[in-house]
Amino acid sequence: MSVSVFLNGEIMPMEEAKISPQDRGFNFADGLYEVIRVYNGQPFCMQDHIDRLNYGGKQLDIDIPYTKDEFVEIVDRLLKANDLHEASVYLQVTRGSVPRSHPFPDVYEPTVFMRVSEAAAPSREQLEQGMTAITHSDNRGGLCYIKSLALLANCLAQTRAKREGAYEAILVRNGFVTEATARSAFCVIDGTLYTHPLANILPSITRKNVLSLAAENDWPVVQQAIPVGDFLDADEVFLGGTIAEVVPIVEIDGKKIGDGRPGPVFWRVHEAFQTLIEKASTPS
Repeated sequence: MSVSVFLNGEIMPMEEAKISPQDRGFNFADGLYEVIRVYNGQPFCMQDHIDRLNYGGKQLDIDIPYTKDEFVEIVDRLLKANDLHEASVYLQVTRGSVPRSHPFPDVYEPTVFMRVSEAAAPSREQLEQGMTAITHSDNRGGLCYIKSLALLANCLAQTRAKREGAYEAILVRNGFVTEATARSAFCVIDGTLYTHPLANILPSITRKNVLSLAAENDWPVVQQAIPVGDFLDADEVFLGGTIAEVVPIVEIDGKKIGDGRPGPVFWRVHEAFQTLIEKASTPS
């Protein structure tokens, strides 16, 4: 079955979608992206994703040519065209096609691309077993707070994790854990949930939801950079991301975390997150 995608105002078969080799996304990674989860045909936290996209656009001086409602309408059309209800949406905006030159062009037409694909969070069995991770130097530079296309450092870390049989790579900068290559990182020490503050890390929407759930349920939270040694000695570690939702990490660099099983704080967060998804995906 042919996959339908959206490119610059049109829905078309994937094989017909053509992007110029002059596109600045191709030449300079000059663009932004978002990954949005769809549950029961309903985009999850769409406003947060578009707000972050618009924030990145302002930081990089890229015009975002569609409103949130227009993006929602495009997502709905793509879901119907591909007969999907549970899906992930990949949305990418670049500065468009212009002659190659480092300075931003004064006049340009953004390239907007979107596709949807099947998506599912880890199974209950996988969650009960837990995942493994490695640590890796955070080599991404000073623009981690922008969800840009420049992901080579993330790819290198994730590739090493894959080759070592791990689920993720947890990034370490100057001796402190920041986040994972594609997910936010949390640890639990003496019943308190710790996560890196919003200081040159991605303003993760899953992270935002976890912290909101913690506030609603009076779970103690500290936003503080944790030394990697303390992180590895934590009682629990879990990661959060759009597709994976929240997942427990039971081993890092071959060292068992806690008792080597997903802990009680993770399960409380997981259950609360599932309730949040259920409420958001029930049509009003």
